[in-house]
Amino acid sequence: MSEDNPPERSTRRGRAFDRSIVEGPIRGAVWKLAWPTMLQNVIGGLQGLVDHAMVGHYVGFQGNAAIGVAWQIFLVVIVFITSLFTGMGVLVARFAGANDPEKVNRTVYQAFLTAVVLSVGIMAPVGYFAAPWLLDLVNAEAAVQAEALPYLRIMFLYSVGMMLFFMTGGAFRAAGDAQTPLRLGILLTVLNVVLNIIFIRGLGPIPAFGTAGAALGTVVAGAVVAVITFWLVLSGRGVIHFQKGMKWGPDWEIIRSLFRFGLPTGIQGVAMNVAGVLLLRFIGGLQQSAEAQAAYAITYTQLFSLITWTSVGIMGATGAVAGQNLGANRPDRTVRSVQVASGFGLGVAVVVGAMFLLIPVQMLAAFGVEDPAVVDLGRQLMGYLSISGLFVTVALAYTGGLQGTGDTKSPLYISIVSQIVVPLGMCAVIDVTRGLEPADIWLAIVLGHVTRASLSVMRFRQGKWRSIEVSIGASPG
Repeated sequence: MSEDNPPERSTRRGRAFDRSIVEGPIRGAVWKLAWPTMLQNVIGGLQGLVDHAMVGHYVGFQGNAAIGVAWQIFLVVIVFITSLFTGMGVLVARFAGANDPEKVNRTVYQAFLTAVVLSVGIMAPVGYFAAPWLLDLVNAEAAVQAEALPYLRIMFLYSVGMMLFFMTGGAFRAAGDAQTPLRLGILLTVLNVVLNIIFIRGLGPIPAFGTAGAALGTVVAGAVVAVITFWLVLSGRGVIHFQKGMKWGPDWEIIRSLFRFGLPTGIQGVAMNVAGVLLLRFIGGLQQSAEAQAAYAITYTQLFSLITWTSVGIMGATGAVAGQNLGANRPDRTVRSVQVASGFGLGVAVVVGAMFLLIPVQMLAAFGVEDPAVVDLGRQLMGYLSISGLFVTVALAYTGGLQGTGDTKSPLYISIVSQIVVPLGMCAVIDVTRGLEPADIWLAIVLGHVTRASLSVMRFRQGKWRSIEVSIGASPG
C-alpha cells in the first residue's frame, strides 16, 4: 500500500512526507526529528524558568511554590485531553509510514474536534470550580493557596489555544516534520516571555498581576500561536492539511482509535501526576513545608526540566520514527531507532547532571532564591536528580518506542509500579515508622525512575509491539 501511492497524491493535500525517515540512515532519521523536538522542549522549559525567576523576584518563594503546586494540579487534568494526541500520533505515524496522507489528515482533524469539545466543555468549567478543593488536597499553606488559585483558574479556563498548538505540533512531528513545531514553539516562548514581563510586573496602564500574570502570559501566547498554526493547516502549506468540505460531525471509527491508543496514556499521565500531587502532600507535611515545596518546584519541576523536557522531546521523536518504520514494515529499524535515541538522551543527562553537582547554588540564584533553607534543600535535591536523570532519559526513549508502535498499555502499568507504588509506598512506610525527612522523598524519586527505566527496556525487548495493527476504513465521503 505504501509504495503504490503516487507522489502527487501527497502534494495535493499538503507537502509530501519525508521518506528518509523510513529509507535513509536510521541515526540521521532519529536526529532529524530529535534535535528540533529537544530544542523546542528546552526552549519551552526555559519559559517556565523565566516564570519562576520573575515570580521569585517580584512575589517571593511563596509565588514559586504556588506555580509549582498549581502546575502539578493542572497537569493532572490536562494530560487526559492530551492523551488523545498520543493516540493521534500512533495513527499518524503509521499512516505516514504507509504514505497515506488522506488518513493522516482525517485523523488529525478528528483529534482537533475532540480536543476542542473536551477542553472547552469539560476541563474549563470543572477545573474552575474544583480549583480550591484541589489546592486543599495538596496541603498547600494559606499564603501559597492565595497565589495559586487565580493562576490555576486562568489556566483551566483559557488553555485551549495552548493545547491545540501541542496537538498540531505532535501531528506534524509524527508525520515527519519537526521543524515547523520548532519554529512555532520559539514564537510561543518569545511571546510568553514578553507577555509575562508585562503581566507579572505591570507596564504603563497594565497593572502588576504577580503570579496570575504568569498564567495570563501563557494563555494569551498560546491562543495567538494556535491561530497561526490553524491557518498553516488550512492553507495546505504543511504536511498536515485540513481540506474544504471536511464535516464537523464525528468519525467514530477514528475517535475510537484515538481513545484506544490514547486512553492508556491519559490514565498513565493522570496516575503519574496524581502521584506528583500526593508527593507534594508528603512534602507539605515536612517541618519546613513551604521551603521544601519551593525547593521542589524550582529544582524538580523547573531545573530538572532541562533533562525531562529534552527526554520528552526524544520520546516524541522516537515514537514518530518507530511508528513510521513499523508502518513501512521495517521493524528492525524501529528497534535501532530506540537504541539510538536513548544514546542521545544519555549524553544530555550527563551534561545537565554535572551542572547540578558543580554549580547548584548559581542555578538556584537565577530564581531569586535567598532563603538559606530553600537553598540547602535545593542543593540536596539536585544531587539526587543528577543520578535520576540518567534513568529518566532511558525510560522515556523506550516509552516512546512502545507508544509509537501502539503499545500504550505497557507504559501505563510500568508507571503505576514505578511512579506510584515504589516512591509513594516508600514515603508512606517511612512516614509511619520514623517520620519523613526531605532526603527520604528525594531518594524515593530516584528509585522510582530506576524502576521505570528497567521495566521499560525489558518490555520493549520482548517485541510484542511488532504484532499491533493500526487501521481505519476509507473516508465516508
